[in-house]
Amino acid sequence: MVDLAFSLAPDVAAEMRHWMAFLSSERRMSPKTLEAYQRDVAQFLGFLTGHLGQSPGLKDLAALTPQDVRAFMAARRADGIGSRSLMRILAGARSFASFLERNGKGKVGALAAVRAPKLPKTLPKPLNVSAAQQLADPELRAGENRAPWVIARDAAVLALLYGSGLRISEALGLTATDVKASADTLTVTGKGNKSRMVPVLPQVRQLIDDYIRQCPYDLAADTPLFRGTRGGPLSPRIIQLAMEQLRGALGLPDSATPHALRHSFATHLLGRGGDLRAIQELLGHASLSTTQIYTAVDTERLLDVYRNAHPRA
Repeated sequence: MVDLAFSLAPDVAAEMRHWMAFLSSERRMSPKTLEAYQRDVAQFLGFLTGHLGQSPGLKDLAALTPQDVRAFMAARRADGIGSRSLMRILAGARSFASFLERNGKGKVGALAAVRAPKLPKTLPKPLNVSAAQQLADPELRAGENRAPWVIARDAAVLALLYGSGLRISEALGLTATDVKASADTLTVTGKGNKSRMVPVLPQVRQLIDDYIRQCPYDLAADTPLFRGTRGGPLSPRIIQLAMEQLRGALGLPDSATPHALRHSFATHLLGRGGDLRAIQELLGHASLSTTQIYTAVDTERLLDVYRNAHPRA
């Protein structure tokens, strides 16, 4: 649970607990997502405590006006919070408000009456094919003062992100049982605890096998496949740091993150004639509209080629 710098009204505190239990059991949200939701709603309630002069109860929430919500947004803007963070906080508050309404605890109409801040449309920034392939080459880090198994581990993780389109959490969530010897597919568990099958290229399989052979820890069944230097589960931050070093070596921009490899996977497949529905399944997107952003990415790449190559561009 998130530590609060103020006391919630008893009826709101009780409903917050019920909401957290609902998100955990029914929506199957991860502990980190639950913590983020609770923290965001706590920000909103904390502001209202000062704004109203008391911790708001359920009746106070139902009596909120659009002006109260706009005052919250203005206060957060003054604190330097950007549009994306503010939108996330409002989304959490609205989710809690919807839960209250569904359970007959009152309607917080003011939240629905205020528009969320607009976000500038941004497209994923994929790497080019050569850079994406180089990032998973252990030879690129051969001069580093690191154990060979650590370099092999990082290469295997990065290869899975690009070669199979995995999220970093999905790659690090793999167990030794998941990676069956010589299999050309993997079953991964993604968002919403949903499983899907993804292909494993021979080159990626080789990097995984190289890591398993060199890893000094016992990779027993149903234990994490990728380990930290002390033997515990590998932290995503370690892969992010490895990526920072590699993009420096290759002269890549800051947008070259581990998640950019997943973007690159989708964009490169689409650019070579991949079916959008198939790419949706491979990425584990619940909605095709989420995957369709890659059509815009590929169109932008084609336009760049046209502008740079056409004699009259």
